Amino acid sequence: MKRPGRDDDPDRLYTVTGGRSRSGTDAFDLVTLVVSESGPTPGMQSEHASILRICRSPTAVVEIASDLGLPVSIVRILLGDLHAAGRITARHPRTASAADQLPDPEILKQVLVGLRNL
Repeated sequence: MKRPGRDDDPDRLYTVTGGRSRSGTDAFDLVTLVVSESGPTPGMQSEHASILRICRSPTAVVEIASDLGLPVSIVRILLGDLHAAGRITARHPRTASAADQLPDPEILKQVLVGLRNL
């Protein structure tokens, strides 16, 4: 069984990333949502153009990798390029405002004590 991306010609993957093996940023994990800020332009690398088309609506990094048939590590490098160029925006589904909405730890402790007393 052929595994997309992993069984590809290593020379092709080397060429796609310009010889890089790591992204310049740690902004992209598997569930980071990516949105295109512009459309593809003539002369753009085909993988970059595909990412911009895929990300017209918020799309997770893992979905992009699946759609392209490339390893996530390669997609992260490509996303880093697009992010540096201002062509995409990225955000993690759990933002700082969501963390602020968590209950107060002191209240949780009181609930736990109450449950233990039952």
